[in-house]
Amino acid sequence: MGEVIAVMNQKGGCGKTTTVVNTATSLALMGKSVLVVDMDPQANATTSFGIDKTKLENTIYDAITGKISVKKAAIPTFIKNLFIIPSNMSLSGAGVELSEKDNYHIILKNTLRDIVDLFDYIFIDLPPSLGVITVNALVASDSVLIPIQAEYYALEGVADLISTIKLVEKRLRSPTPIKGILLTLYDKRTRLSRDVHKELKKYFESRNLLFKTIIPRNIRLAEAPSHGKPCLIYDPESTGTKAYLNLAKEIIERDNQVL
Repeated sequence: MGEVIAVMNQKGGCGKTTTVVNTATSLALMGKSVLVVDMDPQANATTSFGIDKTKLENTIYDAITGKISVKKAAIPTFIKNLFIIPSNMSLSGAGVELSEKDNYHIILKNTLRDIVDLFDYIFIDLPPSLGVITVNALVASDSVLIPIQAEYYALEGVADLISTIKLVEKRLRSPTPIKGILLTLYDKRTRLSRDVHKELKKYFESRNLLFKTIIPRNIRLAEAPSHGKPCLIYDPESTGTKAYLNLAKEIIERDNQVL
């Protein structure tokens, strides 16, 4: 049975979609079967694989509203072993629609039920908010991966984010453990980046919640989406590419230890 991982942070600009796209690609290149579920109306994960979001026939919106089966919504990317359920602006009103339904919080979980066993990993890319869609993703997921930008305000936000995760667990009785906290946009030349890393290690390393891998601030990671490619394809030798390959290896190693 595949592991469903929600990649979330209520703060934008933390490298969330970059993490989904490049971690999923890394795992696929390592032979794992991977699905990306784009739950963000901006559809940045979708376009990062060179998919034109304006010409899609089927999206995650159609799947969660019951118009099509989830298997029909999943399409292959140009990368072997890697599939995506794409998104577009049609998802923008889904939060309101879902909230009007009974047991709205389990709709995504029920939607993905028929496809979970087909993949080793399923990554859910979420909008930078804590609304109905995010609650659905938490209930549908086996774990949460939290990217945190190397800046002061990001540190303040992570405590609130963890509190929200715990609140959802308590109220909906749906435990979603933290798979790991990932430091992103790290610049070793700045004292701020080093200080943020130090604080994260102080609070989370002893609990094995902080990934050892650090994602650097890297121009190639920023350029790749505009070319419709993950950075691993756009520039295989970049420091960003190597960092996400290391993260994928770390995820596999952690999972093997659990087994």
